Amino acid sequence: MTITTATTTPYRAPFAGFAAQLALIAVLAGTTGLTMAGGIAGIAYGVVLCGLLGAALDRAQMTFLGWANLVTFSRAILTGGVTAMVTSSILGHEIPVWLLVTIASVALALDGVDGQVARRTGTTSSLGARFDMEVDAFLILVLSIYAAVSYGWWALAIGAFRYAFVAASWALPWLNAALPPRFGRKVVAAQQGVLLALVASGLLPAWASIGVLAIALGSLTWSFGRDIVWLHKASQVRAAARTRWSAGSMTLVASRF
Repeated sequence: MTITTATTTPYRAPFAGFAAQLALIAVLAGTTGLTMAGGIAGIAYGVVLCGLLGAALDRAQMTFLGWANLVTFSRAILTGGVTAMVTSSILGHEIPVWLLVTIASVALALDGVDGQVARRTGTTSSLGARFDMEVDAFLILVLSIYAAVSYGWWALAIGAFRYAFVAASWALPWLNAALPPRFGRKVVAAQQGVLLALVASGLLPAWASIGVLAIALGSLTWSFGRDIVWLHKASQVRAAARTRWSAGSMTLVASRF
């Protein structure tokens, strides 16, 4: 059976992915003793994930995911497992930290795979890029929540930064403009997960973990701040261009009378 025949409708792949999500939650419940809230959180995550993915495939008129998106989907399912474990941990249930870090690390490592697969197979798409970005953002959010429980809720800002930016763009449409590609942005985005996984491992003393979290938040603030400044300047340039065009049009009209 090929990937194409396995996903002949936009919703077949999400259904299969949801079954995989349920299987992962069941395995974790049997091995780590997830709390009921943790299991529900993992299942709810799977419902939302697969529902949104199915709707996105439908809008994009895609009848199959493709290999690259399957890698991203696998990362998303692992993120559901991390979500279930972190939720259980927040409620006081002791979870195997090594297992949490291992699952999160595999999901982070695969982040470098899906893009390569998409480029090599010529299957890059806006849906795939958005899917990849959303999975990254949510995994970082969950890991930042886990860190915040032990080191202060200020660490939650690491995961909330991107969602705050999206919320701000609803009120400030100029934030939605396309950004120029920058290597520094990619480095900062990649390091967030790595640093949060390092903190979650518990291998560092408390003072070092706080320092690592501060570095993560500081670099993220710098990256977002630089992009926001660029977007604001770009919006001013566009506004000035529109003003000049309007003035020129009015002058041209006036000269005809």
